[in-house]
Amino acid sequence: MADNESPSLERDPKLPSIGIVCALNIEIQPFLDRCLLFKTDKGNGFKYHGCEFRDQRICVAEGGAGMSRARQVTQGIIDAFQPRWILSVGLSGALVDGISSGDIVVGTGLTDERGEASLGVSLKFPADPARGLHAGKLCTVDHIVREPREKRELAATTGAVAVDMESLAVAKVCRDRQTRFLAIRAISDDVNTELPREVTAILGPKGTIRAGALVGSILKRPSSVKDLWAMREQAVVAAEHLSKFLGGVIEQLDER
Repeated sequence: MADNESPSLERDPKLPSIGIVCALNIEIQPFLDRCLLFKTDKGNGFKYHGCEFRDQRICVAEGGAGMSRARQVTQGIIDAFQPRWILSVGLSGALVDGISSGDIVVGTGLTDERGEASLGVSLKFPADPARGLHAGKLCTVDHIVREPREKRELAATTGAVAVDMESLAVAKVCRDRQTRFLAIRAISDDVNTELPREVTAILGPKGTIRAGALVGSILKRPSSVKDLWAMREQAVVAAEHLSKFLGGVIEQLDER
């Protein structure tokens, strides 16, 4: 080796090369069911799964809902493993017509609800709306967007096609830590769907159900049981679609 050459540092093949950040277990469990699971740990209020998919070592982190938690768990994965890729995945609400429940959106950019804090994404995927695959900007907000009116207002302000609560925070950490990033979202509610108002009360910051709030909601509005169950069923279907698409993406990342 010449004096001015740096040593070649090979990455430990036992370390995860891909980190996946999601908020809730319901979003990622169908994918975990397809993986060879090595270990599950809990720490700092987060849950981590070490697994393998098609010979790719992966760390899946359930960080809970919101930008603060997403930021913390992403920093933790990068500090621990220095993965080549971080993927922000999960469920999302559509902001525009033409995107249906169960469709997949790959983020081509990230923005906040004011359309100000924007980040681009270098890796592109070809859209195929006829097959339920879309590419466009994602808007990250700090609350559940329930009403069609607010969804359309966000689209008009930001130019985004879907909304979530984590991706922008994950992207900012990856930008600062020079880690490659991709956001993949499965649509659980289209632009015309109004989510039950009880959802904001019963979901805790970690995605767990607040039992007391759930009981109270049912007592106040018995029909909320039907609405909440329908919302859950849509989420389950969307998560299954996400699992299948995510598997294909991971195989492609292995080639890059």
